[in-house]
Amino acid sequence: MSAARVVRRQHQDAADRPFIVIWESTRACPLACLHCRAEAVPDRDPRELDTAAAQDLMRQVAAFGHPAPLFVITGGDPFQRPDLLDLIRYGREIGLPVAVSPSGTPTLTPDRLRAVHEAGAKGLSLSLDGSTAALHDGFRGVDGVYGWTLDAWDTARALGMKVQINTTVTRHNLHDLPDIVRLVREHGAMLWSAFFLVPTGRGRALGALTAAETEDVLNFVYDVGLSVPAKTTEAHHFRRVALQRRILADTGGDPVAVLGLGPLYLRLRERAAELGLDAGERRTRRPPLDVNAGRGFVFVSHTGTVHPSGFLPLGAGSVRETPLTGIYRNSDLFTGLRDADRLGGRCGGCEFRRVCGGSRSRAYGVTGDPYAEEPWCGYRPGSFPYQRELAELLPDTPGGTA
Repeated sequence: MSAARVVRRQHQDAADRPFIVIWESTRACPLACLHCRAEAVPDRDPRELDTAAAQDLMRQVAAFGHPAPLFVITGGDPFQRPDLLDLIRYGREIGLPVAVSPSGTPTLTPDRLRAVHEAGAKGLSLSLDGSTAALHDGFRGVDGVYGWTLDAWDTARALGMKVQINTTVTRHNLHDLPDIVRLVREHGAMLWSAFFLVPTGRGRALGALTAAETEDVLNFVYDVGLSVPAKTTEAHHFRRVALQRRILADTGGDPVAVLGLGPLYLRLRERAAELGLDAGERRTRRPPLDVNAGRGFVFVSHTGTVHPSGFLPLGAGSVRETPLTGIYRNSDLFTGLRDADRLGGRCGGCEFRRVCGGSRSRAYGVTGDPYAEEPWCGYRPGSFPYQRELAELLPDTPGGTA
């Protein structure tokens, strides 16, 4: 068993080019989501990148070279931009793979989704934060969003589009996660992503998970990886969990006992079994991709400022003034975040630090220091009892550790 089969490494040098660039095309959105990073508003901001500036940004992304990073147009609601289709077509013309991440609103009509597909969008990501209308609509702040989302999901799949489903994990849906996974399996998706809240924007008002609860959910996500292709967002320690679980599977260790999993994990596993999710339909799990803020990931705001993540509000420059290639490759913020030796606290002393690194966004949101230890991780460095097996699994890292 090699590390590459447990955690996927980026094919390109993460110091040279990103794997993905997220562009916040607008903050305009008719929803009022409780966790909104963008603190979305009803109307568009006059400072937004206009069509010409947006096309210039796309050329800057393409300048990273082949293969070009995936360019995701998000918001707010990108359907609030009348030039959305033109921008998707332009991306296709310059060889830039484009995906769209719209809000679940009445704008998601079959005609508009068909137009997005025909313009050249490679995929669509949608949010599903509850398995029922009451849970999802309550979280999104508008009645009817659940139905619009399911309809758009089915329409996009029928058009042949790749669909990613994103679920924000908060206290409101902790016990509903198996039922959400059931919907993902039934409707079909390229990927299900469990997003772990970062306290920024409106999300500051939502209750934080404990480190123990986070560990339980991460192991649940790993479990259902044989039912649906699953990943996490802003929970980089999922890569640690994937390595631990692979080693435990090989050695016959009990994850509950060895990893100290708690009652939440047991309840999630029990509900998953009731829904038949423990049977699995896939032959192998989707290995998590080794990407982190500033290390394969870039976020460009609606005004053109560049950030390592949409949830890490520290800026490194503006695409209006400096090429994105230069900001990503050379800015102190981005080069610093790519240096695992700069991590502090438990993260700095952790044997998994080079393959995990923790959420730099959550570290900053909680402590004000982007290099601080991951607040939602309870792992004590060196406590995993299979250090020799781990060193053999990751022989390409200094000292045989991650």
